[in-house]
Amino acid sequence: MIYDAIIVGGGLAGLQAAIQLGRYSAHNVLVVDAGGGRSSLCRNYHNILGWPDGVPGEELRVKGRLQAESTGVEFQMDRIIKAKKQDGMIRLHGAGGQQYECRTLLLATGVMDRFPELPGLLPALGMTVYVCPDCDGYEIQDRQTVLLGSGDVGANMAFILRERTGDLTYINHERAPVSTENRKRLEVEDIQYIEDPVSHIDEQNGIIKGVALENGTMLPAERGFIAFGHNPVHSELAAQLGVTLHKNKHVEADTRSLMTNIDHVWVAGDVAVHAEQATVAMGEGAIAGIWMHKALKKMSPPSLPPAKNRSAAR
Repeated sequence: MIYDAIIVGGGLAGLQAAIQLGRYSAHNVLVVDAGGGRSSLCRNYHNILGWPDGVPGEELRVKGRLQAESTGVEFQMDRIIKAKKQDGMIRLHGAGGQQYECRTLLLATGVMDRFPELPGLLPALGMTVYVCPDCDGYEIQDRQTVLLGSGDVGANMAFILRERTGDLTYINHERAPVSTENRKRLEVEDIQYIEDPVSHIDEQNGIIKGVALENGTMLPAERGFIAFGHNPVHSELAAQLGVTLHKNKHVEADTRSLMTNIDHVWVAGDVAVHAEQATVAMGEGAIAGIWMHKALKKMSPPSLPPAKNRSAAR
């Protein structure tokens, strides 16, 4: 079967695009999702319109899929490992040998935050431990905050967070080098610096209570942040298709339509070159869906519904 549109990635960007495309009632659309991803890990998004008390990423994903399916969008659990454009079609290969073919493609493959497997971290992620200062800097305002990170990446995050709170501790969990300049700045800005590994996060129902070091020290905390850097960017399929990648491996695209340099291949969400936020990802998904619809109309102009017989109503 040849699909009008395939979306690789069932996170917030992919789901919003699926809803947009499905609501045109004109295209057969498939979402191929490998599961997981940032939105499945975040226990609570705090900055999304209409959810003042926050909303779990998994809830958004479940409701988003149901909403897309109600418009006729299909879903397939698979991991796409190979992509190729040939004879005007885009061919995808799944990890289990399944093949897919489409006329337009949206890559919404995302980014994954790198962090250590520490007991207590995942239950608190998005609840009281955060990754994005633009999204959740508000949550640590004037609160006792512990930042777990690595080297200069963590130090640079500490400088951003210092604008929000005067009670900030940076734990260089990986003991990666911190520049002399940054060490001096940490001291000048009164940011406590600790170069010891963490053993676990003390939390209750997602509420952080403290951070335990391997040396037995327990640091009390009301809020936490992580900043380890070197986050994997899932742009491998884009590279296979010849899509232009930014120097940081994110996917470049037209700023208006979000189509890449390869015709009929779009990008949306955190894998694209943009601010990595859930709200931005959803907006990009909608934009990509609109422009994919425009392209599909040019390929096959839609048939008009039957005109209403007005004479019969007189």
